[in-house]
Amino acid sequence: MGVWRILLILATILSLFCGVTLGINKRSDMSSANVRVREKQIIDEIIGPKNYDKRIRPAGANNTGPAVVHINIMIRNVQTISDVKMEYSIQITFREQWLDTRLTFDNMEGRIQYLTLTETDMVWMPDLFFKNEKEGHFHKIILPNLYIRIYPDGGVLYSIRISLTLSCPMDLKLFPLDRQQCQLLMASYGWTTEDLVFLWKDVDPVQVTKNLHLPRFTLEKFITDYCNSKTNTGEYSCLLVALIFKREFSYYLIQYYVPCCMLVIVSWVSFWLDQNAVPARVSLGVTTLLTMSTQTSSINQSLPPVSYTKAIDVWTGVCLTFVFGALLEFALVNYASRSDKHREKLKEKLKEQKKLWEMEHAAALEAAMQEQAEDGHTFAMKPLVSRHNGGMGGEKGRHCEIHVQTQRKNCCRTWLSKFPTRSKRIDVISRITFPLVFAFFNMAYWSTYLFTEEEEDGPK
Repeated sequence: MGVWRILLILATILSLFCGVTLGINKRSDMSSANVRVREKQIIDEIIGPKNYDKRIRPAGANNTGPAVVHINIMIRNVQTISDVKMEYSIQITFREQWLDTRLTFDNMEGRIQYLTLTETDMVWMPDLFFKNEKEGHFHKIILPNLYIRIYPDGGVLYSIRISLTLSCPMDLKLFPLDRQQCQLLMASYGWTTEDLVFLWKDVDPVQVTKNLHLPRFTLEKFITDYCNSKTNTGEYSCLLVALIFKREFSYYLIQYYVPCCMLVIVSWVSFWLDQNAVPARVSLGVTTLLTMSTQTSSINQSLPPVSYTKAIDVWTGVCLTFVFGALLEFALVNYASRSDKHREKLKEKLKEQKKLWEMEHAAALEAAMQEQAEDGHTFAMKPLVSRHNGGMGGEKGRHCEIHVQTQRKNCCRTWLSKFPTRSKRIDVISRITFPLVFAFFNMAYWSTYLFTEEEEDGPK
């Protein structure tokens, strides 16, 4: 009997507990349903055609002055930055906040934090537009990506996701060692500053997603500013955000600079080839010249035609000049080689003529001596070497010593005298001159443009 009584007491307590829980849940459901009903009633009351006219802008502070709209944006993605079209595509979350005292309501002791709307045609909206927009669209998958929140004090928050293609005038003088500043301009289209003023939000006016990645650029920083514009119809409020993009140099180093440098070095191989290997040297020079021209054309196709000289133009122009110079060097070597051969032939002819003249002179001299011997006359020959001043003249000895000292001092001439032909000397000089000049050009090029880049990094 005692066990049954205990079980009966436990069953009674359990039933009472379940009843209390069900009652609480029913009250909660009824309370939640009442809040939803109240929200609908509030929306009907504050936005009803009798109480609210969306064609009239809200009043400013103290019901006087212009309406103030605070702006902030979140950069979700920078899709492309086109150098040719001078534009960039960006996806942002755009937010506007303003106060409309006509939309105030009772929050039921804090149970209603805000009202949410998904239609923008129910309340007054600022007439903001993007001044440098080329194309743009809203996102409507699965539903339109926007909302409007109305707070009890009449505050309104409008948020929407937008994809924009904006113009971005670029200065490519330092390309590809440059930084580009792309702007996002937002202004009022019809309301002047007497009726509507745009202000940046005090805290975090521009936010950037953490995983933002660009293929050839890096977003270094952004700058917010104001850009009010005056026209014949009045002064209009305008906001500006400048995005500073730094170009990633590693891509262009691998794709542009290293291949051009290799082509220049390959063109120098002809300096080590034999001067008589005409087909090899001509084919090497022409091939490197055509390849360098193709590389230059491909670089220019990826850039817009501009009226000034870019840093990459200086590099490709000088590299093309070095390759062309190597080809001209072979033309000079070939000309010098033919000139050397012609000179050798003339020397051989002169030697032959000299030998013939010496033979004729010796024969005539022998005949004259024989005639004199027959006549009984003696013929005395003068000594070839003067015996005054100890054999060889002292003055001539001194000249010889000075000549030896000059040869020792002039090392270059002594070194070049090892190469008998002018064509070989030209090749040897080119082996040293071309690399040295190219090295000096690299020092001047990189010091100039990197120093200019550092100057542009300074405060603006």
